[in-house]
Formats: sequence, C-alpha cells, structure tokens
Amino acid sequence: MEIIRNYIDGRSVEPRSGLYLDNVRPRDGTVYSRLPDSDASDVAEAVAAAKRAFPEWKAKKRQERAAILQKLANLIEGRLAQFAEAESEDQGKPKTLAERMDIPRAIENFRFFAGAILHQEEAAHQSTDSVFNYTLREPVGVAGLISPWNLPLYLLTWKLAPALATGNTVVAKPSELTPMTAYLLTQLLTEAGLPPGVCNIVFGTGARAGDALVAHPDVPLISFTGGTETASVIGQRAAPFYKKTSFELGGKNPGLIFADADLDAAVAASLRSAFLNQGEICLCTSRLLIEASIFDVFATRFVAGAKALKLGDPRQPDSFMGALVSQGHRSKVAGFVARAREQGLQILCGGEEVVLPGDLSKGFYYPPTVILAPDASPEIMQKEVFGPVVTLTPFRTYDEAIRLANQTPYGLATSIWTQNLNTAHRAARDIQAGQIWINTWMNRDLRVPFGGMKASGIGREGGRHSLEFYTEEKNVCIQI
Repeated sequence: MEIIRNYIDGRSVEPRSGLYLDNVRPRDGTVYSRLPDSDASDVAEAVAAAKRAFPEWKAKKRQERAAILQKLANLIEGRLAQFAEAESEDQGKPKTLAERMDIPRAIENFRFFAGAILHQEEAAHQSTDSVFNYTLREPVGVAGLISPWNLPLYLLTWKLAPALATGNTVVAKPSELTPMTAYLLTQLLTEAGLPPGVCNIVFGTGARAGDALVAHPDVPLISFTGGTETASVIGQRAAPFYKKTSFELGGKNPGLIFADADLDAAVAASLRSAFLNQGEICLCTSRLLIEASIFDVFATRFVAGAKALKLGDPRQPDSFMGALVSQGHRSKVAGFVARAREQGLQILCGGEEVVLPGDLSKGFYYPPTVILAPDASPEIMQKEVFGPVVTLTPFRTYDEAIRLANQTPYGLATSIWTQNLNTAHRAARDIQAGQIWINTWMNRDLRVPFGGMKASGIGREGGRHSLEFYTEEKNVCIQI
C-alpha cells in the first residue's frame, strides 16, 4: 500500500502528528493508499518554507520561471499514461477520459501561463508634458491554493501555473479524496528545477489543513474551487486578514433547447454535458429546458441516449462513465433522486444505485438519471447535485425560458441551442451566468475570463485575469 507524504521545502515529509487517512479506490471500494492527516503544524511549516523562498523566486527573470514551468509540463507529458491511470484509480473516472482531458489540460495549463508571463504588458500614462505614470505588477507572496476532487490535477494546475509564473510561492491543499496525482506531481518538482520551498503541497482535510491555511496570517491570497457553503466559511476566516480571494463555486447550469436547434447536435452534446465525468464537473448541464413543440421528440431521444451510455469499469476503454468519487457522495446523489421521487417527479431512466459484478461490486456506481420536472420549484431544480442527474422541463415562450434559466441561486454556465442569431444573442445577454456557450459545450479558451455570478463564485480566472489576481498593481508617478 502506497504511503503519500507531504511535500515541504523540497522534501517528502511525514505529517508531524504521524496520523494518516485512508484513500479509497472508487471503482471497487478498497483502501489502496494512505495520505497525511495534516494539521496546523504541517501548514505552518509549509508556509514558513514558502515565505523563505519568496524573495529569490520573485527575483528570478520571467524567462527563468517560464522555462521551469515548460520543463514541468514536459515531465508530466512524458508520464501521461501513469498520471491518467492514477487519476482514474483515485477519482473513479474512465482512464480514457483522464488521458484525453484531465492530464493534457494540466500540461496545457503550465505551458499556457509559461508563455503568458512572457507577454504580459504594463500600462503607462502621460498626464502632462512633465508628469508620467507607469504601473508595475508584483507577486502577492505566499499563495494558498485549495483544489477539488472532481478534476484533481486539471484544477490544481489551473491555480499552480499562474501563481508560480507570476512569482508567488505556493502552499497547496488538494482534496483528501483524490491526492494521488498531486503526489505524483511532487516527485517532478525538483527535477523541473523548482527551488526548495517554492511549491509546497500539504495533504489532509479541509477542517484541519484547509482551515489552517486559510487562517494563516502569512498567506495573503486564497484561491478556492469547491462548494458554495465552504466558500462562505473561507470568506469569514480570510476577511480579518484582508486576503485576496477567488472563489470558483457550484452551478445549476441550464441548457436551453429552442425549437429551431440542430436536434442531432443538441441531443449529442447535451448527453455529454450532463454525464461526462459522471456529471461531476461544475460546468455540467443539470437542467435541460426544452421548447414545448419539440419536447417529446427531444426527451425520447435524450432518454434513449442516456440508457445507451456505458457505465462500467473505469479501466475499460468503452466505459463512458465510471464510479462516483466516494460512497458518501453516491449516497448524497441518491438522496436527491429519492426526494424527487417522493415529491412526485417522474424518473424517466436511472434513479437506482448500480452493483457491478465481481471485484467491482463494492464500487460507487450510479447510472445516468433523467427526471421530468414541470417547473423550477422542486429541490432537484434548485440545489447542486454534482452527479449524473439531469432534469427535463418544457417552456413555451422565450421569456419563460429565461425565467426558468435564471430561477436558481447559481450563475456559472449556460448552453444555448438555436439556429437563430437574434435568439442566441438575446439569451446570452439575458441569462445570468459567467460562461455562455452557443451550440457547443465545454469549449474552453484559456485566454478568456472564467467564473460565475451569484452563488457560483467571486472573481475571474484565465488569461490576464489570472495574472492580475496573483499580482498586486502598483502605480509610479514621476514629475519630470
């Protein structure tokens, strides 16, 4: 059984308490590794190392930092199969998905921000003939990064890459449910050329390690991706220290299918957007709003497509869906569906836990589930399920579609399916969401702003927005 260790000051170290947590493999429910149950003393050690390393790392030329990040990307790429297998074992997703999405995106994150830092521009303003202003951007200091379990390496590197590129040092706390690829990453950091203390990774729970990181007075910046309720606690803990914070939170994302949509494309993309990665992506479509005149034909085709998706062993190349991340999370998802059934909603397919044969019988499997919801009032239409569950709701007018789309506390992402350019632009304007896709889904350009409205987050990441978040701007005014 592999023992995962913290990575602090360039060294692999045991937790000071000697306590470890079990790491459970979702596909078969077995404990297959152990990780540190780190506490405030481990976090303090990591922060101290990052603080010591900050002046030297900040002083490095951009080209030097970029070269190290490029080498790190190359090292991950050389071990892509190993990382993909580890991600699948740890998270439950199909290995083929990790190979084509998670690990390539982690590599791209490092390469993108390694390039972006070389092309960053600062502003200059000539106020009068004798007064000249220019601005500088400087790294903030020790960045505290807390990443989730659904896309473990993908989202950890989405924070690590810009934080390191801009000259910050880092203390990262990955999810305790999926530590393995972060642990593999620690084995490459020294080889890539990162000096000791620049990147520290501490494993453990949010209550012990995460809270200590957020509350540490020498960590002036917190980037968090996860649940809305947790973000509220983090905000309260960070506020007394006036920390910079960025929150990428939950979603209850609608997909609007208008009558003039390309039905083949809309059905195929909606199946993917609802059930990819077992529905465990914050950008997944969880509410499909369908114009009444095509509702029956769309629903029939969508339900048939959902039933045809292969739920199976994540190691098999033909499995579209693997296991949910944990027994606790599967119970949470099943609870949402059970309450929907109790409220009288019709379950069109799925809705029951699945037991696979043989050594997979204790895995955490749940099928693609489709629920008919007549309006926005049920719990299943308001709260984030974060699993393979989607609702179908008809609308009759454009105004009704927009009202239904906006009738949740969240505002992360939306997909709009129509061939009418006017409808597309109107809906993009009227829907309250940070990301609007028209006739596509999960089409990501790393240069564009990413983030949510309402309870879906605070701030934007991506491109210059990430570079700005991980730096402080300073204006210099000169009288000539």
